[in-house]
Amino acid sequence: MSKSKLAAGISDREAEVLALVGRYRSNAEIAAQLFISVRTVETHVSSLLRKVGVADRRALAERAAELDRSQASGAPAAVLPAPLTSFVGRSRERTELREAVRAHRHVTALGPGGVGKTRLALAVAADLSGEFTGGAWFVDLVPVTDPAMAGAAVARALGLAEQQGRGLEESVSATLGDRRVLLVLDNCEHLRDGVAPFIEYLLANCPNVTVLATSRARLMVPFEQVFTVPPLSLGDDGADAVALFLDRAAALGWPVDTEQLDRVREICGRLDGLALAIELAAARLPTLGLDGLGASLADPLRLLVGGRRADERHQSVRAMLDWSQALLTDEDRRVLRRISVFVAPFTAVDAMAVAGSAELDAIAVADGLARLTEQSLLTVVRSPRGTRYRALETIRQYEREELVSAGELKDTLARHVNWCASAARELLAATERPVRERHSAFDVIADDMRAALAWVAALPERRDEAFDLAVSLARLTFDRNLIGESQRRYEQAAALTTDSSAAAATLRRAAEVAGCRLRGEDMYRLYRAAAAIASGAGDSAAAARDLATAAITVFRMADTFAQPVSVSEAAALLNEARALAGSDPAALAAVALAECGVLAHADVEADAPEHDSERGSEGLASEALTRAEHAVDLADRTRDPLARSAALDALAAAQCWAGDIFATAGTTQRRVALLSAMPLSPASSLEHVNALSEAAEIAIGVGDLAASRRWAEQLHDLPLLAERGDFATAALLVAEALAGNLDEVLTGSGRFLDAWELSGRPHSPGLAPAAAAVAMAHGLRGDDAARGEWLAIVDALGGTGAQQSAYRSVFEAIVLLDRGENAAALAQLPIEQDSPDERAIWIWRHWYVALRAEAAVLAGHPDAPTYVAAARTTVSGNPIAAPIVERAAALLDAATRLPALASEFDRAHCPYQSTRTRTLESRS
Repeated sequence: MSKSKLAAGISDREAEVLALVGRYRSNAEIAAQLFISVRTVETHVSSLLRKVGVADRRALAERAAELDRSQASGAPAAVLPAPLTSFVGRSRERTELREAVRAHRHVTALGPGGVGKTRLALAVAADLSGEFTGGAWFVDLVPVTDPAMAGAAVARALGLAEQQGRGLEESVSATLGDRRVLLVLDNCEHLRDGVAPFIEYLLANCPNVTVLATSRARLMVPFEQVFTVPPLSLGDDGADAVALFLDRAAALGWPVDTEQLDRVREICGRLDGLALAIELAAARLPTLGLDGLGASLADPLRLLVGGRRADERHQSVRAMLDWSQALLTDEDRRVLRRISVFVAPFTAVDAMAVAGSAELDAIAVADGLARLTEQSLLTVVRSPRGTRYRALETIRQYEREELVSAGELKDTLARHVNWCASAARELLAATERPVRERHSAFDVIADDMRAALAWVAALPERRDEAFDLAVSLARLTFDRNLIGESQRRYEQAAALTTDSSAAAATLRRAAEVAGCRLRGEDMYRLYRAAAAIASGAGDSAAAARDLATAAITVFRMADTFAQPVSVSEAAALLNEARALAGSDPAALAAVALAECGVLAHADVEADAPEHDSERGSEGLASEALTRAEHAVDLADRTRDPLARSAALDALAAAQCWAGDIFATAGTTQRRVALLSAMPLSPASSLEHVNALSEAAEIAIGVGDLAASRRWAEQLHDLPLLAERGDFATAALLVAEALAGNLDEVLTGSGRFLDAWELSGRPHSPGLAPAAAAVAMAHGLRGDDAARGEWLAIVDALGGTGAQQSAYRSVFEAIVLLDRGENAAALAQLPIEQDSPDERAIWIWRHWYVALRAEAAVLAGHPDAPTYVAAARTTVSGNPIAAPIVERAAALLDAATRLPALASEFDRAHCPYQSTRTRTLESRS
């Protein structure tokens, strides 16, 4: 396809979306990068499928790559920073490093600070970007202070956000997959403990990824090929060191005459050919001239001001920086060493807050920043948020040592911590600001907050500040959807405080975040840890609540446990909680909830304490309903909306088990209304996701497709699920499939499949009905190959035979009836309509018996009248299942009621059944 034809009619925004589809970004990742909603991305993708003329997302990605090739002559985009100055010399090193990267999957460019590792690596990456179809990506690790965040820095550079159920490192691995990518990791030496295992993991899981790292020390990982970056060459007139000096001097408007080249060579020799030293020396040329530069470098006492010794690797860089310091005023030296505590670009106002003091006012700090920038000791960074400053890493590390020598480190770091804490408080209070602005503001200060926390957490006397900062960071990262880090920060906060009440509270928040990540085991572990702390502090009621919540987590989050917890273990926790609860209303409510869960699963394990085989399923259902109603009453007394939500969840489950699906729908709607009014928090987010999911599901059961789509759309658009598109779209896929909106199903299935595959294709039985719905949509379209692929996905998602039988039977029967294979459809629905286990058939009972009645009539089964009569009683009040049964009755009696029934389906927002009714009328 030609470029003009491919791009015809595509808007600028669609072109942006198309380019990101071509890089195999998920819809959620595209939405995050372009600051638009996932729904908007899906609309653009659907439009692009039509305009480009392809059938699916994979074909669209291939066409996007074709457009990229036609626009860039085959060269993929290189996501590399654009240097502000030209690259000079190093032709031999550039060639050798380029060949090393071609030959080895991991090359470390090794050398001391200031030797020019980064510039050489960037030049080589630019040279090779055309050979890597997935592009070349640059990751600056300078602002990262926590080795555990190395993988997160790579994820940010790739435009990835965190996905529930997996870490950022796993997200990077899944995204890169088999793509041929060059990843440049710059300044690794201070993060070796994090970078080394990350690289090893990445290379093991991504066979076509190549890593080019820069570091002052070897990373010591398998496959590492070390390339030592030497100083710039010296000697003759064409030496690289001299060429660099001349280039930078000319750029300043101070070209050097030919007769002065010997002096330039001498200066470069004194600086050992170190690129950074030569750059700084050239910057002094307008003020000192060659004579002044030579004199300064000839004075060893001035060169080594401060008298510190350095290891051999850094002697020349330290000498150069000592010399640079000697040329500054005392005031400017003070500013430079104090702003070294910033790890990310900062504003003048930020510098005033951290560097300012009684002897250094705000105006002096601002003036100092300007002079330091003029002398190349600071770099100006332009951004939409204004002018920011940054010190090169070598300079920043040197100035940190100067802070120690001046005795100012502790006070300056304290001001930095205070600045971080103040910035965090402002962000947390800015709830009215647009989400995009809040996220952007956090991104600016995030690395400094992490660095400040790492420093203050190591000081026992400042643990209170560390605790507050850790909690703030946990809250902000949750809002930014970095929920893995949020959980870790809450756990860190708990370890930083000696206040048992605060420690237990933060562990509970960590557990709630773990729930949002779909990490059942973590949630269970953390609630038990909170219980242990509360019990040790003598707070029996809190311990009872935590133990009971851990027990109910076993059942409410069952699908998210890699290793299931036995009913017996949960029952033991419940017994312990019951003994500790006393008369505390919240504790009693939590215990009552746990009792419902244990009872509902009592007949799963014969040795469970609550097991009583004589009661049978009906007796257990009745008892579960009684206990759930009691739990709701107790939760109401606590006035805690979260406790009430959990109790209503238990009541809805008991009502469904007892067979009252309409009561279940009413209870679920009460729960959604309750949670919609709550402010955002980890706990409310978890409850809200669960409530919307169940509300959409139960609405299917009572035939309210409009309500199901409404709840499903709310779930679909939740920011928390931006990176979990499989879960976010599941309910909507089922509702649209049953309505017969097949185009919407097939479009939405792309996001579902992308997210599930990026998550590593996890075992998730709760998502299997959605995959079965997509299979049905393909079946109704007559595409049995695609239908078979999606049925294989259903099997991969898992679930017991009993769990799958109901919905699979319904979807299969719809396809078979549509094709006129009526006897085969009846064979798909073998359960007698008066005996299904409500827990096994769940929401599908009305659909099941209605379709069974229709299949029996159309297949000419002798018991068809009995099926129809029994089904009428079961589905009474269901606006879709009831007309299906009446349609079967009309076909059985050869009655002429079909047009009126078609109108009933229209009113129920089910166009598929309306169309089918008219089709059956035309055949009768």
